[in-house]
Amino acid sequence: MAFLKSDTWFDLLKHLLVITGVSLLLLFLFFFVYLPLTTNHGETIAVPKITGMQLTDLDGYLDDRDLAYFVDDSTYRPDIRPGTVLTQDPRPGEKVKEGRKIYIQVAMKNPPVIKMPKLTEGSQKNAQMILSSYGLAVGTLTFVPDLRQNAVLKQMVNGKEIAPGAPIAKGTRVDLVVGDGLGNQEFAVPNVVGMPADEAATLLAGQGLVPGETFYQEPEEGQQEGTVVKQRPEATPNATIRSGQLVDLWVAGKEPIKAVQ
Repeated sequence: MAFLKSDTWFDLLKHLLVITGVSLLLLFLFFFVYLPLTTNHGETIAVPKITGMQLTDLDGYLDDRDLAYFVDDSTYRPDIRPGTVLTQDPRPGEKVKEGRKIYIQVAMKNPPVIKMPKLTEGSQKNAQMILSSYGLAVGTLTFVPDLRQNAVLKQMVNGKEIAPGAPIAKGTRVDLVVGDGLGNQEFAVPNVVGMPADEAATLLAGQGLVPGETFYQEPEEGQQEGTVVKQRPEATPNATIRSGQLVDLWVAGKEPIKAVQ
């Protein structure tokens, strides 16, 4: 064939140009004709909204749209019907290729079981925060007489105490028994008249009473300076007092000068 002969350098150059042209044509046909035909290049689908749908309805719904799904996670939501799609990725309206998987999160049928946290010895506010972080609900708050104001005394479920570490389902309502800061122990008013003021304050605190105001007055005859000469309420035979109440004191002598900080 005369065309394939390379008698001169011009013939060789001509052959190289032909080979280059054919190679470029083949590459063009491969990338812009063959690949688009076999991979549906450029053909996309808008992702439909499937949140709120039931898992049992997704197979047929997505098959009709040449899409698929994969359950990536599940969580318990007591206010949502089990099997409901909660989240999806990609989001509705995004453009994807045919056959793309949509990753979803689904509402569980049964709540997961966790360990009951310890709420006692802490404050009511702290207990409520802990319950919320554990996915548990705050139930009834019952205030009982106790000097520990707003302290959680008991943690209850269905009328029974539940110990820390006991298994409990998420979403369970936990009732709290809380101290009202008053106490209910009623007893005779202690008599601190004639005692040194500091000893009287120690005695009152030891019986769950709170020192109120302290008034200082000039000592009368026979009164020793620094001792209690009067108290309110008075320690009469039938007088009673309850834990947490105040007791005012009158002390003989001048008020001590407080050191300047």
